[in-house]
Amino acid sequence: MAVKIRLKRMGSKKKPFYRIVVADSRSPRDGRFIETVGTYNPLKAPAEVLLKEEVIMDWLSKGAQPSDTVRNILSNEGIMKKFHEAKYQKK
Repeated sequence: MAVKIRLKRMGSKKKPFYRIVVADSRSPRDGRFIETVGTYNPLKAPAEVLLKEEVIMDWLSKGAQPSDTVRNILSNEGIMKKFHEAKYQKK
């Protein structure tokens, strides 16, 4: 089963709001998901991003693949850098 970290669109017409969710890659965009790990609001002046960092790191370590947009959001927040360092640190 391929697990993805991706955006789920919420909000009304012309006013998008997104939840960042962990979902099976075969499920529909706004359909079934496993867990909510954050939110993203692009309508605020600087885009508002709230993330559960520990939960995201746990899912990434289990092999969940972020979508391109979510990867950019995580990179801007510094989570991808932390994950990369944790993955390749010397033991």
